[in-house]
Amino acid sequence: MNKYVTLFFILIVTCTSSCCQEEIKNNSSKKEFNILFIGNSLTYTNNLPELVKKKAELQGIKIDTKMEAFPNYAIIDHWNDGEIQKLISSNKYDFVIIQQGSSSQNNGREILIEYGEKFSDLCKLNNTKLCYFMVWPSLSNYHTFEGVITNYTDAASINNSILLPVGKV
Repeated sequence: MNKYVTLFFILIVTCTSSCCQEEIKNNSSKKEFNILFIGNSLTYTNNLPELVKKKAELQGIKIDTKMEAFPNYAIIDHWNDGEIQKLISSNKYDFVIIQQGSSSQNNGREILIEYGEKFSDLCKLNNTKLCYFMVWPSLSNYHTFEGVITNYTDAASINNSILLPVGKV
């Protein structure tokens, strides 16, 4: 797990994808970030926000985090609850990181794209960058991994967001 946390942190802070190169260039000297993590048990089980925060401290970077993660939640569930909109609209976060299950099937893909667009639009209104935290399927569903990679990659691209390909790595 430790290598994934390190990679996750590095991807957030030093993203080189075309959608965020300008943002990183403008914030290259920034040493403090506020990050909102939105997800399910893959986010909260090991307290991923706290792990990322500790890794950042080792690099001299301060990260404040907030986590909204519940069992078996997809981003549509978070959106429908309504709390996320309030948090993002607070204009407090530099990054909003969304995660749901492996999403290898069409319905998961549709949610990643459709609700990702809603998150992306709200993030843009609040000067926040949206990130997709790509997960991985369970071992019993490993044969669906290409669908996970494709769907997360496409959703991030379609919604001009940062892809954090942790599952792929």
